[in-house]
Amino acid sequence: MRIAHLHWGFPPIIGGVETHLTILLPELVKQGHAVGLLTGTSDNSKSRYKFGGADIFRSPLFDLNWLYKRGIDALEKEISATYEEFFGCVKPDIIHAHNMHYFSASHACLLDSIAKKLNVPLVLTAHNVWDDLQFLKLTTNIDWTHIIAVSHYIKKEMTGIGVPEHKVTVIHHGVDVKKFNVDPNQKDILKKHPKLKNRKIVFHPARMGLAKGCDVSIKAINLVKERIPDVILVLAGTKNIIDWGVTQQKDIAYLVDLIKIFGLEDYTYVNYFDLDEMPALYNCSQACIYPSSSQEPFGLTMLESMASAKPIVVTNAGGMPEVVQEDINGYIVKIKDFDSLATRVAQILSDTVLRNRLGRTGKQIVSTHFTKEIMANSHLRLYEDLISKKRS
Repeated sequence: MRIAHLHWGFPPIIGGVETHLTILLPELVKQGHAVGLLTGTSDNSKSRYKFGGADIFRSPLFDLNWLYKRGIDALEKEISATYEEFFGCVKPDIIHAHNMHYFSASHACLLDSIAKKLNVPLVLTAHNVWDDLQFLKLTTNIDWTHIIAVSHYIKKEMTGIGVPEHKVTVIHHGVDVKKFNVDPNQKDILKKHPKLKNRKIVFHPARMGLAKGCDVSIKAINLVKERIPDVILVLAGTKNIIDWGVTQQKDIAYLVDLIKIFGLEDYTYVNYFDLDEMPALYNCSQACIYPSSSQEPFGLTMLESMASAKPIVVTNAGGMPEVVQEDINGYIVKIKDFDSLATRVAQILSDTVLRNRLGRTGKQIVSTHFTKEIMANSHLRLYEDLISKKRS
């Protein structure tokens, strides 16, 4: 098959969808398919190159940070020309868009027209949902051949606004389990980040922001440190993200001030970490936390922590309880409940037998249900079915 993917960002832009694509696209290529991705521009990135065998095409017309400042109006001709060039190179049997049921009606409507012109299936992966008219219109008015939901929570949201149930398939994310089998000594990562030496590390791997519950993590560590003085919270600061609405820096400023108010400078560590560093950071940690304050669609970091055999504490938000099972591979607390989060974190840090049991079980669950191979095969079966139906 020749498969065309479209999304607003790709590394060095960092985010859940971007990381997902770095896993999915090379795996599709590995299984013998031709893959192209149209995405936004990024500093120091070429306009066209290969990633894991996939052809990456970059255009400023898919750069949401630029589009937010410039505005999306009166760009139809330019978008059409970009589509024509991209699809002319890829010659797709199927078109697969990610999160194009939001941000820009122009991009979605023109994509709908091109799919009809090429007479190929148009697939949407809904990584998120939003509560506004733009989301409603672009989800229900665009003629998506099929919608992939990244969790049963997202599927429920899709059907809840009128999308027929048979047009939505749940395909959970997957990870490269082997990538997280790293050297347990972690000398290199500790040498690069010496503040982490001889500390009980609690890792919050999601990007810094209030929606990701970083404020809840800080408040929890303020309580944990009273019981476990050598604890340290690691927050993954982010340089390159899609910051639609320019809210990221405001969130970070608030979180930094919150750390100062509590006097937690010695108990927190904020830094930017490359994707290649993440397995080592997981491995150094005793526990991972993701107390999202929003209805998290899925949460790829859950799988990464589990693949690293680390227990994780999450909130009862969105799709996360579909993966984390209470006292099996981690714990689930209520949204904004920093007191319960602190209790669970202290419990995990204090009990080596419990910590190892939760970690080993989590790794087994990932290896059985959430590998990159399982995820890619699920996509390919859906592609083949949709293409066959379209041709017949």
